[in-house]
Amino acid sequence: EHSTGKEYAIKILEKRHIMKENKAQYVKRERDIMSHLDHPFFVKLYFTFQDEEKLYFGLSYAKNGELLKCIRKIGSFDETCTRFYSAEIVCALEYLHQKGFIHRDLKPENILLSEEMHIQITDFGTAKQLSSDSKQARANSFVGTAQYVSPELLTEKSACKSSDLWALGCIIYQLVAGLPPFRAGNEYLIFQKIIKLEYEFPEKFFPKAKDLVEQLLSLDSCKRIGCEEMGGYGPLKSHPFFETVGWDDIHLQTPPKLTAYLPAMSEDDEDCYGNYDDLLSQFSCMQVAQPGHFIHIHELDSNSMELDLQYSEEEKRILLDKQSAANPWHQFVENNLILKMGPVDKRKGLFARRRQLLLTEGPHLYYVDPVNKVLKGEIPWSPELRPEAKNFKTFFVHTPNRTYYLMDPSGNADKWCKKIQEVWRKIYHKHQSPSL
Repeated sequence: EHSTGKEYAIKILEKRHIMKENKAQYVKRERDIMSHLDHPFFVKLYFTFQDEEKLYFGLSYAKNGELLKCIRKIGSFDETCTRFYSAEIVCALEYLHQKGFIHRDLKPENILLSEEMHIQITDFGTAKQLSSDSKQARANSFVGTAQYVSPELLTEKSACKSSDLWALGCIIYQLVAGLPPFRAGNEYLIFQKIIKLEYEFPEKFFPKAKDLVEQLLSLDSCKRIGCEEMGGYGPLKSHPFFETVGWDDIHLQTPPKLTAYLPAMSEDDEDCYGNYDDLLSQFSCMQVAQPGHFIHIHELDSNSMELDLQYSEEEKRILLDKQSAANPWHQFVENNLILKMGPVDKRKGLFARRRQLLLTEGPHLYYVDPVNKVLKGEIPWSPELRPEAKNFKTFFVHTPNRTYYLMDPSGNADKWCKKIQEVWRKIYHKHQSPSL
């Protein structure tokens, strides 16, 4: 707004799409509910207007985007950050439920962050107002996102205020662990885990947060801490996890700096990786003979190799021929020459998975599931990519949207960083070198 300099977010909805998808009731509901909300932890609706083709909602601008983006970027929150943001969500839900609304789709994607890094809950298209005259306590329609859906929605096809508390439990778990508690290959399998309360806490989960999550993730919606049957929000806010929270002015407090929680992990059980060493032993150290000199492929240990970067096109062709014939990982690298490879534990929050990391020409950083022989993904290269060794075993690969946490079980984190930096310099030599 030019006169005040205030920034707004404009949500634009196409009328044709709304009618085609039969979404008119959701749009009206979102507008009506948002117009009733006046609280610092909710996105505020300031104005609406329309033209022939579109509807426009003028909303408060949450400059720092989704909470989910932050979780993905840093992996998992430390205890101070987890406590602060969990407390803000509790305050928001207390206000929402006092107003007679249930959100029904609370998840990290729908929790935005303001310029000052306070929460701003959004997306009220599936929210519901419980009618006060009939003492209605439940809303009877299936909405929500699989990983945060409450068991009563699956078994009774109805949601209540306590359903939002279930979602709160899932979110607190995700802030600490980096992933939601109920995970599976498809929605049906996720739903099966939810109705059986089938989830586990990773080691190093904060004990008081664990107790709180257990009291929120109760299959009986009347037994969840914070629900009316359990005494309302008083007992929830008095939980030991929130012991140090100043509830009255939390919206005025300076949020803690987002800090990753990186506890040392116990060594993984090697048995769970099958005959991984046998698989890797198929490809051992070799030298490529050329007139007058050798190109070395260094065997760092029985599982890993590294290639010197100085070679001619002819030497590269010979190396690729040998790689395609002898290296079982060649199938995953799109015929790119492997410059370094080895097993790493790739961490996502408090969870770690063994992966074969493959640094190749291109450049590419592929990671492969060594047991199921499946390419799981690739760390995206850019001039902003930066490796950082934390200690002998742990190293980070920083990218604009995410930091990858990797652990080399053989203790050669520095060698990974040096090799990645060496390749970076070769590709982006015109840019400033990243600092280790």
